[in-house]
Amino acid sequence: MLDLTKGQFVKHVVTHPFEGFEDLRWKKGGSMRIAFFIVCLLFIQQVAYSRLYGFQYYSDYDKIFNIVPYIFKSFIIFGTWVVANWAMCTLFDGEGTMKNIFINSAYALVPYIAGYLIGTVMSHFLIKDEYVFIQSIEIIGTCWSFILLISGIKAVHQFSFGKTIALMLLTIAAMVAILFLLVLLLTLFQQVIIFILSIYTELSYRFRV
Repeated sequence: MLDLTKGQFVKHVVTHPFEGFEDLRWKKGGSMRIAFFIVCLLFIQQVAYSRLYGFQYYSDYDKIFNIVPYIFKSFIIFGTWVVANWAMCTLFDGEGTMKNIFINSAYALVPYIAGYLIGTVMSHFLIKDEYVFIQSIEIIGTCWSFILLISGIKAVHQFSFGKTIALMLLTIAAMVAILFLLVLLLTLFQQVIIFILSIYTELSYRFRV
């Protein structure tokens, strides 16, 4: 029987993609604190990749830093994935809770985050002709995370491989729908705020006159 700390379970899951999540499930070794820290690292990785990559690869950075796109590409996208997967799993009678989906999905991101952070550091030391080494590390990290994500979702819901793939495709479709409705809601909210402010401005002007 495994006797690992919650921190050691992260390494165990990453290095044992097929049985690691099963061990995590039965030993209840997942940690929301660690999972949220990993999502924060995802945010840092997004910022580093876009703003700190080697100048010889990207030399036309925007002078004005806008944090909103990076929040969207990390916290919002990840949160939408968790909610959509939890919503879709009810159609398949999945066993996973939102907490477990959050933990497994976050743990699966570790190779992706590590690959791009390493690539960002290497971009300051390697020339353009050696970019293939950076690209290889980034691709390997992405593919490894994809394998971990399939394994994690499969373990959390106790599905077969085919059913897991079908659930993930439905989850992506649900994410698109959720994000579309969210954008629509924010646009509507913005229009309401503008309407209220215009009425306030008009009334203030009339009272002053």
